[in-house]
Amino acid sequence: MNLTILNQFERQPQDSASDEGFDSRAGRDSLTVHSPRWSPQTPARELQPNGDSATGENAQSGDEDRAKKENLKLLKAIVTSKIFGQFESAFTAATGLPVALLPVESLQLSFHGARKEGPFCALMAGENRTCGACLTVQAQIAKDAMKGPHTTVCYAGLSETVVPLRLGNRLIGFLRSGQVFRRRPTPRRFQRALKLLTSWGVNLERDVLQEAYFGTRVVKPQQHAAAVKLLSIFAEHLAMLSNEILIQQNNVESPMITKAKQFIREHHAEELNLPLVARFAHTSTYNFCRLFKRATRLTFTQFLTRVRIESCKRLLTNPHLRVSEIAFEVGFQSLTHFNRVFQKILGQSPTEYRQKVQSRRKSA
Repeated sequence: MNLTILNQFERQPQDSASDEGFDSRAGRDSLTVHSPRWSPQTPARELQPNGDSATGENAQSGDEDRAKKENLKLLKAIVTSKIFGQFESAFTAATGLPVALLPVESLQLSFHGARKEGPFCALMAGENRTCGACLTVQAQIAKDAMKGPHTTVCYAGLSETVVPLRLGNRLIGFLRSGQVFRRRPTPRRFQRALKLLTSWGVNLERDVLQEAYFGTRVVKPQQHAAAVKLLSIFAEHLAMLSNEILIQQNNVESPMITKAKQFIREHHAEELNLPLVARFAHTSTYNFCRLFKRATRLTFTQFLTRVRIESCKRLLTNPHLRVSEIAFEVGFQSLTHFNRVFQKILGQSPTEYRQKVQSRRKSA
C-alpha cells in the first residue's frame, strides 16, 4: 500500500490549502483531499470593527484542520489493519471487483493502477479529457452517496458504486468499487461511446478501444446488488470497530511499549496515571511520553480513554447493566465526561450504540 502522500500530508503546514490522502493496498500513486467548507453563523461579539469575523473564521479553520487530520489518521489505521486487508482480498476474489477506502473528497481516479482495474478505464485514465470526465463522475457520485450507498453509470456505460463510512453522524470516507457493466455491452453502445470519445479528441486506435471495452467485466444486476450489500455491511462493521482498530494498529514498537500497553489494558479500570505507567515501564515520564506517542500515535491519556471505551462497548451488550454502572466500572469518574468522550470517539451516545447492537442481533 502506498502511504507516501499521506506522509506528505502529515508534514504539511497547518494552513495548507490542500491535504494529501492515501489509497488502499491495491495502490494508487497519489490522492488529493479537500475538506468541504462550512460556515456557521458567527456571534455578533466576534465580528471585527470592519465587519469581518476573523476570530471565528480562524477558530473554524482550526476545527476543520483537526477534524480532517483525525479522519485521515483513522482511515490510515483502518486501511493498514488486518481486517481491512482480509476483506479487500476476499471481496475481490469473490466478486472480481476492486475495492478502495478513500477520503471524503479526492481528486484522483479511484482504481488507476490498482489490481483488477478495468481495461477500458485504464485507457481512459491516460487521456486528459476522459480522465476529467471520470473525475467529474466520481465527484458527483460522492455527493449523491453522502447519506447511503449509491451507484452511477458513466458516459461509457460503466457502473461505479460508493458506500459511505460513517462514525455516527461523522462522515469518515467512502468505500468504492465498480468499473463494470451491469448489462452486456453491444456494438451499438460501443459506437456511441466511440463517437463521444472522438468528439473529445481521444486519439486511440479503434481496435485497442474495442478490445478494452468488450473486455470489461460484466456483472449481473443481482450479483452487483449483492456486492453493494457486502460493502454496506462491511462499512457498518468498520464503524463499530474503528476505535479498536485505531488502538490496535500494527506498529513496530519496542518491548517496553508493548508491555506498557498490556499493563494499561489490564488495569484500565483503576486510577491509572502517567507517572505510574512510566515507572512500570522503567523509564522517565518524558521519555515514556515521547516513545509511546511515536509508537501508538496517541498520547497516554488518549490510549487509556480508547481502551476504556472498548471495554464499555463489550459491557453495553449486556442489557441488564445501566450505562452509569458501566461508566464507573471501566474507570470513568464522571458520567457526563463518559458520555461526552463516547460521543466524540464513536459519533453516537452509549444508549444509541446499545440500541444498534441489539437491533443487529435481532436481525441476525
